[in-house]
Parts: sequence; structure tokens; C-alpha cells
Amino acid sequence: MLRTIVRGALHRPSISHDLSPQATYIAQSPCTFALVRQLQSWLGDSTRTSQQQQQQPLAHTAVHPQLQQDPAPCSHPTPTPHPQLTRSFASVQPENVVYAGPQSPSPKRVTLKTLRQKYAKGEPISMVTAYDYPSAVHVDEANIDILLVGDSVAMVVHGHDTTLPITIEDMLSHCRSVARGARRAFLVGDMPFGSYETSVRDAVINSVRMLKEGSMDAVKLEGGSPARVEAARAVVEAGVGVMGHVGLTPQSISVIGGFRPQAQVADEALSVLQQALALERAGCFSIVLECVPSPIAAAVTRALKIPTIGIGAGPSTSGQVLVYHDLLGMMSHPHHAKVTPKFCKQYSRVGAVIQEALQQYREDVATRSFPSYKFSPYRIPESEVLSLSSELRARGLADVANAVEEEANREVEAQQQQQQQKL
Repeated sequence: MLRTIVRGALHRPSISHDLSPQATYIAQSPCTFALVRQLQSWLGDSTRTSQQQQQQPLAHTAVHPQLQQDPAPCSHPTPTPHPQLTRSFASVQPENVVYAGPQSPSPKRVTLKTLRQKYAKGEPISMVTAYDYPSAVHVDEANIDILLVGDSVAMVVHGHDTTLPITIEDMLSHCRSVARGARRAFLVGDMPFGSYETSVRDAVINSVRMLKEGSMDAVKLEGGSPARVEAARAVVEAGVGVMGHVGLTPQSISVIGGFRPQAQVADEALSVLQQALALERAGCFSIVLECVPSPIAAAVTRALKIPTIGIGAGPSTSGQVLVYHDLLGMMSHPHHAKVTPKFCKQYSRVGAVIQEALQQYREDVATRSFPSYKFSPYRIPESEVLSLSSELRARGLADVANAVEEEANREVEAQQQQQQQKL
């Protein structure tokens, strides 16, 4: 209908004969003229192509009489195409976001092709977790290659002791938030416990949801058992990229007996290698190796023809991944002192900075040093103060009127002091 309205408004002397009353009203609106030029580029400007085929000059094109005059001011802003409309799926940001500030041109996105090229050149691949819009923006601005919306969100954001409680609906919500903040990174969504173990059908359905509803580029599945390999193969055949995960698989702590390193004996090491090879044959584009000795990770990396991403697996993998909160020293986990991974290097102590800032804020509020008049920018003219206080006294609210006048006087005195300090 929109295409018909635009063309009718631009090129037909009368639009009331072949448009519905609603469409006619829209096409005759002054706002339409302000929109049609922009909409032409979105519609491919097929109208002008048709004119060229008919060899009719643009000057002979009839325009609706109401649109020949300058349009009246329109209350609706003219839409402009957003630079992120090229982002895959729904990972786009609104044009005007509160607190967003100036927007830089959209960077070139990381894709599977990008990752394969880096792997072929022997360039290390970086991956970091993120769970919401702010963390996604930070990770993306750091030019991290892969952004993982990990099920670790259950622990570092939701405060659970394990990753098991998080649901597919929870993960989809976090994925959508991350997708709105990420413009460059390749997005991988963790499939939560219970979303793919029950059947191959469930694995495919929920993986597709992660792309369609969560705006991810791929998903990650834990484990390398025959059932998990079958699920991974089915998901890949459904058209969804899959990252595998072997070694320590936190979703399996009920079976493996908690968070403990893997492949520390030869039999376990061979099992990890066999699982990784099986996942590669199933079509996985990458494998996460978690908490395995460095020689085992090096052996798996050498055996595979796809990138390995290590976490607590030494320096010989194709890339590395860390949890956002761990590497920043956020101290947000309920048992942070006990469970902070030994393999995690803290690149900052953001948690300590946040704690100090919050304590300072509390002290400023308690001592009434915040907000000062510097942070009270909204003013009322003196004449309005007098009018208000007069009306309040007329209504028998003398105390309220005094409060208005006293605060207004203090505000004036503070402004005068600020001006003297500048001099």
C-alpha cells in the first residue's frame, strides 16, 4: 500500500480513482510530499525507471494539485535510513537513542568468513562474553572478534550458583539486548541447559529461535557425546552455525561432579580429542576448550581444521575467551572470592571503582553536598516565584510559600557565588 501511495502522490493527476479513501487521505497529506523523496530510495526508485522506459521527461509528470505548492510544516520528522540496516537479522540500533551521543559510521562486521580468514593466517581470535546493551557496546568498541552471550549470565548477572537455572526465554532477552549494542562483533548465543538435550527437534527449534528472536549469528552447544553431536549436526543442517564446547562443560556438573578440570589423564584427553573431532565432522565452525591442560589443548588444536577457543586451556589454542565480569574484576558473583577462576587475568578492578563511587554518592547525599545548585539546572523566574508564593498565601499555605521563597533566595545566592568564583 505504501508503494502505491508514494507513486500516486508523485505521478498521478488524480489519485482518488484507484486508491482507497484511507490511502487517498494519506497521499494528499502535506506530510507525504516530505516523505516521498526519501521513500523513493527505499523502494528502489522503480517509478523513475518506468519513466525512462517510456521516455517521458520528468517535467511532463503530473503532480497532484495539493502537492504542487510548498508543503505545510509536518509534525512528523522525515525518516532517514539508519546505517545499521545492513546488520544481519534484527541487530539494529534506533537512530536517536537517549544518551547515545554522536554515532560513528558502521564498522565492517565480523563474519564466519572473517574468522576463517584469521584462522588461516594464524591470527589469534578474541572472544568475550556480554549480557546486556552496555556490556555489548564496551566489548564491541574494543574490536573483540566474537561476542558470546553466555549462559554464565545465570551466575554473574542473576546470582545463581550454577548456569543451570537460566532458561531459553531468559537467554533470548539477553541476546536481544546484546544485539542492540553490538555493531561489529560476531554474535554467538549459548544454548541453555534443557533447550537442546531433550531431542534433536528441540535443539533445532530453539537454535532457530536464537537467530530469529535473539538476533544471534550462531549458537553454542556444550558436550561431545553422540547425542550432542547428532544435535549439532541437525542444527547445522537447519542453517544455523554451531560452536562446540568440550572439556569442562558447566551444564554437566551433575555428572562430572562440579567445576573441575578435565583431560588430566590420558583416557580423558583422548575422549576430549574424539569429541572435538566428532563435532568438527558434524559441521561446527569452532570448538571451545575449557579447563584442560595446555598440551591437550595444543593437541586438539593441531588435530582440528577449525579454530579452537581456549578458556583455561593455555596459549596454544586459536583464540581465547574470558567472562566479562571476571576480566574486569566486577566482583558481582555471590561467591566471587571462592569461585573466581585461577586462569582469569583481571585487567582492571572495576568493581572496586564502582564500590568507591557508590559509597561517595551515599556520603554526599547524607551530608547534603549532593545535589549542589550546580546540579540543579532548572530555574523559575523571580516573577513566577512571587506569583506562586502570593497564590499559596491566598490559599492559607504560608509555610509552603515561605519554603518557595527561601529556596529561591538560596539559589540566587549560590548563583552569585559561582559568578564571583569565575571572576
